[in-house]
Amino acid sequence: MAFGATAASAQQATAAPGAADAADAAAEAGSTSGGTARTRKQQLEAVVITGNPLNLRDVVAPVQTLSGDALTLKRGASLGDTLEGLSGVGSTYFGPNSNRPTLRGLDGDRVRMLSNSGASVDASSLSFDHALPVDPLVLTRIEVLRGAAALQYGGNAIGGVVNAMDNRIPRLAQPGLGGTAEARLGGAANERGGAVVLDGGTSAFAWHVDAADRRADDQRVPRFTSEDGVSTHVRNSDSHGRSGAVGGSLLFSQGYAGVSVEDYHNEYGVTVEPDVRIQMQRQRLATAGEWRDPLPGLARVQWQFASSRYKHQEVEGSGAVGTVFQSDGKDGRVEAQHVAIQTPWGPLQGVLGWQWEQSDFSALGEEALVPSTTTRSNAVFLIEQFKSGPWSLQAGARGEKVKVGSTGGDEERFGLPTTRRFSPRSLSLTGGVELGRGFSLSSSLSSSERAPTFYELFANGVHVASGAYEVGDVNLRMERAKAVDLGLQWKQGESRWSVQVYQTRFSNYLALDASGRQIAQPTEDGGVESVPEYVYRGVRARMHGVELEGHQPLPALAGWDLTLGTTLDLVRGTNLDTHEPLPRLAPARASVSLQAQRGPWLIQASLRGAARQDKVPALDTPTAGYGILRVNIARHFDLGGMDAMWYVKLDNLANKLAYSASSVQTIRELTPMPGRSLFAGLQVKF
Repeated sequence: MAFGATAASAQQATAAPGAADAADAAAEAGSTSGGTARTRKQQLEAVVITGNPLNLRDVVAPVQTLSGDALTLKRGASLGDTLEGLSGVGSTYFGPNSNRPTLRGLDGDRVRMLSNSGASVDASSLSFDHALPVDPLVLTRIEVLRGAAALQYGGNAIGGVVNAMDNRIPRLAQPGLGGTAEARLGGAANERGGAVVLDGGTSAFAWHVDAADRRADDQRVPRFTSEDGVSTHVRNSDSHGRSGAVGGSLLFSQGYAGVSVEDYHNEYGVTVEPDVRIQMQRQRLATAGEWRDPLPGLARVQWQFASSRYKHQEVEGSGAVGTVFQSDGKDGRVEAQHVAIQTPWGPLQGVLGWQWEQSDFSALGEEALVPSTTTRSNAVFLIEQFKSGPWSLQAGARGEKVKVGSTGGDEERFGLPTTRRFSPRSLSLTGGVELGRGFSLSSSLSSSERAPTFYELFANGVHVASGAYEVGDVNLRMERAKAVDLGLQWKQGESRWSVQVYQTRFSNYLALDASGRQIAQPTEDGGVESVPEYVYRGVRARMHGVELEGHQPLPALAGWDLTLGTTLDLVRGTNLDTHEPLPRLAPARASVSLQAQRGPWLIQASLRGAARQDKVPALDTPTAGYGILRVNIARHFDLGGMDAMWYVKLDNLANKLAYSASSVQTIRELTPMPGRSLFAGLQVKF
């Protein structure tokens, strides 16, 4: 069984520049079984979902996708770890367990996390030590969307969107039984994990079942010195996660309607403290469907609704529960696409949509830094696009109503019950033109607004993860940004290159700034310590950067097909009020990779480097540069008529000591990046 040619990332249309390392250029293996249903599924997955409500084959927005063997070879312990290294993508890296993706230097509530295009209810944006309730082992596809098209998901997608997708609500018939089983072992944390995904049904009904389990020890790293002395492990970084889901869909000639139930549990150590653990769980009930050609003038209607209950406990070494975080959320989204309207400039296609979300959040315990809150939002959006010859143009608008309320609390610091109302607006214009000879040009303009979150408004307490006393401002105004993107792509056969430049100006960037004050706080031994105070306030800010990706076939050598991949990304951010750099920005990064493929064999080698990051705020410290060498080896083979693949991953071969500049300063010196490791896995598709 040979490796196929499905692209691992896309930039305008389906161009696929090389990703951060050679694994991202790996392709999904073909299959001779499954018949028409398998073919239709592959065709469906070839279309970008995120930011593409018109289901177009050619999209103007900068989108990266990860699926098939590329995803298998990139999977890490977390979503941030899995995506780390894609051009323009980083992670908050609070040790191996808490890695939330960052896009173009933006994190937290400026990066929208989606689960099958719906809201992901959790507490990951509140604190760096809160993990995402997502298991990469059961994902079939991940899409990363940046630029103006992301704004259809709201103002908190200013940085972009990460959409984690699975097949828990089937969209296509799967006659008989099919699925995937995978087992993994090794790595810097001695991971032992596996997953089973089953899909089946008839022409009228499709069902899905999946289960996954993953255990890991404290992460091994090169020898380093911390407050605990010399060590070769990241303290308190072990974990045990497990998940399961059941789903099913009724299928009919004009669409489908389905439902799924999922359960996720994760227990992991919080590296900032030697004996504190987080016990996390989330249950989610979701329904989704599509009705094609429902009425004259309508091409299709899509809908999805979900109800989630998220809870995690922070447990002390003694077994006592310190703080309990809970979030109950509901969300819904409906999109109606009209049939193409013929105009003098070409066919006009469009979607009118409605989105609704609500969440009730509480943090109870001695380390709670926010009161109980409620958040409600309603939004309508409109997207219209036409294509005429080599030209394409897309315009979008979104209006929201957001209400954020605090119930106050028994503690005086949380004050009286308070409610704030906001009306964010977003506008975007995106265009593209095919220049000939494989070249195409894309550009976008956008204006967006983001309502402050509950913690930006109401925080008032010590945040252990950041080592600061954080204070919100109930009078904050909306965050406002104007952005411009310009991209140039070239595609000729299997050769693909792209470069993207961008700039975003914030007139009211909601920053967490040091006030210069010290707040006295009691310690466990009865003493008093001083904690620096940080206050949320609106400032003027500017972010700009460049992203380059390339994927270039080379002449074959001794029967091996060779492919060169390269990436480069650079982001700069400045607080224009203080003229200091914005915190936790990744340095300039570059990678070069070589992939060799012959029949069922695939060998990949990549070198990824990061420059020294010395453009930091006054209270932060520079981070040294590094270079990481990786090698992947994989082979497809037939196992009793089933498509199987074994793989071996060697990471950080030189055992380089490296730190992440995007980690919060209080944890950076405690959590070096993984050391030299060997990882092996076996995947079987049937």
